[in-house]
Amino acid sequence: MRAEYKVPGGKLVAIDLDVVEDKLANVAISGDFFLEPDHALDILNKAIDGLPAESSFAQISSAVDEAITDDMTLLGFDSRALATVTRRALGKATTWDDHTFDIIHDQPAHPPMQVALDQAQTEFVESGARGPVLRIWEWASNAVIIGSFQSYRNEVDEEAANKHDVTVVRRISGGGAMFVEPGNTITYSLIVPQSLVDGMTFEESYKFLDQWVIDALAEIGIKAVYKPLNDIASEHGKIAGAAQKRLAGGTVLHHVTMSYDIDANKMLDVLRIGREKLSDKGIKSAKKRVDPLRSQTGMTREAIIKAFLEHFRSRYKTTESHVSEHERARAAELVNEKFGTEEWLKRVP
Repeated sequence: MRAEYKVPGGKLVAIDLDVVEDKLANVAISGDFFLEPDHALDILNKAIDGLPAESSFAQISSAVDEAITDDMTLLGFDSRALATVTRRALGKATTWDDHTFDIIHDQPAHPPMQVALDQAQTEFVESGARGPVLRIWEWASNAVIIGSFQSYRNEVDEEAANKHDVTVVRRISGGGAMFVEPGNTITYSLIVPQSLVDGMTFEESYKFLDQWVIDALAEIGIKAVYKPLNDIASEHGKIAGAAQKRLAGGTVLHHVTMSYDIDANKMLDVLRIGREKLSDKGIKSAKKRVDPLRSQTGMTREAIIKAFLEHFRSRYKTTESHVSEHERARAAELVNEKFGTEEWLKRVP
């Protein structure tokens, strides 16, 4: 078995190995990294050789760490890189090229159905009923989507929400509140198997799963960067926020909302915490709209979505798809049982 791994900001690491009686054998590490002294390569090979074939990422990286001595220098790679490439060789960790992604540009749906579809589709990916998916949302009404652990009354001005015809829903991922209006945001979900982010910390997986859209933004003229933990920003300020949820089996739901052209005064009226978060940016007094995608590109929302999807298709293997009847039926169940209920909405009062 063989695999390669390009360390972000580092060097290429490769590994060849066999599995003999459920143990790793004949391990041979190679690459364009730097390593001193020469015999250190034999030490690293022996650290992995003999490990159980079912070793976890943590077990492999720990075995390598224990073998590294004070007189050894690893440049351009580390024990985590060796664990990643080993898991790839064993088929436990995957790359983007190992998957075909279903692309869905969905029909407009009301807020409870949208957050329910996120959970439903993640469950279907988890069960193997569908492959990884990139779904572009379309909103049928104004909404505030609060994070799984946020306080309802501390985040939302209920009277203002009613005045502006805003539906408040709670999603399954953490993070902060999002204010959306139909046609004024770009929201998408990327649902991937755990193997794609095998061994990554949560922060690493945010950066990893955001990279394609950062590159897509560059193609339309926005020099964007990832800002830990979950923001995408340009030199002019925040463009988007991401949130993640991992199911028990490890499947990752990674969803992002980007501001195209939001009414900031309305947003600040509805979101209590927004008033404090944005107080140092002068938005309430100086701007009536938050419009990074519109103002920084001059493009229509539809043109930006088209550019994003074209970039994703050019980068990865994709197929056109749609929300299945089974997924929509499961989402409807979740609306009735969970996302459309006061109990869920106000589970953190």
